[in-house]
Amino acid sequence: MHYLDNAATTRVLPEAAEAAVHAMCEGFGNPSSLHKMGIEASHLLEDSRKTVASALGCLPEETYFTSCGTESTNISLRGAAHLNRHKKGRIITTEIEHAATLNTCKQLAAEGFDVVFLAPDETGHITPAALEEALTADTILLSCQLVNNEIGTMQPVAELGALLKAKAPGALFHIDAVQGLCRVPLTPKKWNCDLMSVSGHKIGAPKGIGALYVKKGLRLPPLMFGGGQEKGMRPGTEPLPNIAAFAKACAIRMSHFDEDYAHVAELAAYLKEQAAANLPDAAFNGEGDVPHVVNLSIPGCKSEVMLRVLEGDEVYVSSGSACSKGKQSGVLKALGLPKARTDSAIRVSFAPFNTKEDVDAFIAAAQKGVKMLRR
Repeated sequence: MHYLDNAATTRVLPEAAEAAVHAMCEGFGNPSSLHKMGIEASHLLEDSRKTVASALGCLPEETYFTSCGTESTNISLRGAAHLNRHKKGRIITTEIEHAATLNTCKQLAAEGFDVVFLAPDETGHITPAALEEALTADTILLSCQLVNNEIGTMQPVAELGALLKAKAPGALFHIDAVQGLCRVPLTPKKWNCDLMSVSGHKIGAPKGIGALYVKKGLRLPPLMFGGGQEKGMRPGTEPLPNIAAFAKACAIRMSHFDEDYAHVAELAAYLKEQAAANLPDAAFNGEGDVPHVVNLSIPGCKSEVMLRVLEGDEVYVSSGSACSKGKQSGVLKALGLPKARTDSAIRVSFAPFNTKEDVDAFIAAAQKGVKMLRR
């Protein structure tokens, strides 16, 4: 099997699975219980929080556990909006966000907020000039991705954050760092970031666990109400097995950060080299600022059909965001690419366990697909 769809989800690391099993079968106390097992569980919870906070580049007390990146984003956007619900001010986001951001912003627009969607330039970047043009005195929130999940572009978040705070100092800045966690250094304070979403299953943790950075001193209204866990920000009994696994995955990936990046960069370069030699009319989409995500179009080969051909040779890639389920990519459309190119787009996304053999298998299966589909 050649799994190259790691932007959608990753294989759980054995060490992370072991941490989850231990928390389920041995240290299974409720962290809110006052007896010995509860206290031990509480220590595991807080030790895990310290580890995840280190990967997020923030303090443990600024780190809250959620179920996923989508929930972290919803808490951020809806919380920030309803802090300012009396203003119904301007919310700025981009046309190339993940569905968690796009659909939450559309709902907030339906509730009366003034929502603006910034268009990227032809490379997939949001320019400071585009943000400056959209900023108004009543701007309350800016939300954008750090790394795009379809084309791997990295937004200039430091410049955007500095501009936001200079022109609208009362506005909050949310960053979707789901595809950036353990792939690029996270420095929310340097970015003037107030809120930042991440997810565990992109880095070798199980599905069902995420985290949210909330700048110290900022209090958001929660989406749910309950027993007050996570300081009331996200109530409900903490999923300690998933949290322990998330912390273990963060610890492993951060300890191998530089070598992981270098390895994946080598694979991305090798893919582009082999595609140029063996798929000469393939076109790459976006700048691909980080090597983990490579998006290419193969003319005359519809994505969905090519995916089936590749799957027949046990090569697994995607045609875009897993959440889009086969719909035309809004990201590629926003870049101004013609429909023929968006319809033939394939996303290859790497993890540290991938090899050049995986790339070779993809190229060979794609060549086979080209011969079949262009008859």
